[in-house]
Amino acid sequence: MSNVPNIIYMTLIALMIGNSFLIMAAALTAFGWLSMARQTRNLVIMYRDREYNLASRCLGTKGSHILTTNILPYLVSMIVLNTAMSVPKTIGIETTLSYLGLGLDINTPSLGILLRNARSYFVQYPYLLIFPAVIVSIITITFYLAGNSFSDACDPKNHV
Repeated sequence: MSNVPNIIYMTLIALMIGNSFLIMAAALTAFGWLSMARQTRNLVIMYRDREYNLASRCLGTKGSHILTTNILPYLVSMIVLNTAMSVPKTIGIETTLSYLGLGLDINTPSLGILLRNARSYFVQYPYLLIFPAVIVSIITITFYLAGNSFSDACDPKNHV
């Protein structure tokens, strides 16, 4: 399921069920966690097979203790960064769907609806395109910088 882009799932859900905030939020939640779960699983498998974890298991250390002391600290920075980057991704999906008319209701404020309503005026008033693009760029850059900062602060390799 993670090989198909989320925008296709969201388009199908909007066409089959409808377009409201609750439906969009539920669909984004249902399909948004798949990539983070796959990355977390891959990292757990990678850290699980390190020599010090194998030695700890041979010495009789419980699996839960190995997980909480040796594996989980390395996962926190990746989870924080992925969470911070999922916000701009979600905003981008919502903007795209609203621009196409498959997202939120016309009465709900959204950057995609703003772009869709100003579509016929782009040639005469180009700032109608620039302001929403600048807003999305600022949001994306802010969450990226904040996520990177928190990820670096949570990374145990930086605290040696």
